[in-house]
Amino acid sequence: MTHALLVIDVQNDFCPGGALAVPGGDEVVDPINAMMQDFDAVILTQDWHPAGHSSFASSHAGKSPYDMTEMPYGPQVLWPDHCVQGTNGAAFHSGLRIDGDLIIRKGFRSAIDSYSAFFENDQTTPTGLEGYLKTRGIRKLTLVGLATDFCVHFSAVDAARLGFDVTVRMDACRAIDLDESLASAELAMRAAGVTLI
Repeated sequence: MTHALLVIDVQNDFCPGGALAVPGGDEVVDPINAMMQDFDAVILTQDWHPAGHSSFASSHAGKSPYDMTEMPYGPQVLWPDHCVQGTNGAAFHSGLRIDGDLIIRKGFRSAIDSYSAFFENDQTTPTGLEGYLKTRGIRKLTLVGLATDFCVHFSAVDAARLGFDVTVRMDACRAIDLDESLASAELAMRAAGVTLI
């Protein structure tokens, strides 16, 4: 069975000093680099927002980062401006090996956020990753990266729903953990049949 490593959003803005820093976000770089050689394919995702993205708190009068709002596709956390296309914050961490097979950019549509590597937050607009993996015969995925409770979580659940055999390497992930979002994410991933190790 062809086995791919899916590296989620290891970007400067999610690492210490970044606009949406995940605590210990840079700690995943060395473990991820070390495991890349053990997989048949390596796919990286990159958060890639236009300036003024609808998920940014700055795009909503009177709103602050981490407030909630209602979007046409459902509830949405409002984030600090982050991973704006072409900025240093959107670049991969300088220590990360980026010699993978494919880079999937997500969140580039201004009116909808995209946590998952497979679908935007409306759960219907695909990124194209499913088709790429299936045409390559890849059925088994190991996920690593940032952040465990958002983009890793949604990617893992979607992958399992699409029929992939999914494992999340928790030692190579770090979480934001907003209001116990990590515990909720772990429960959701396990309920979807994702293996957490």
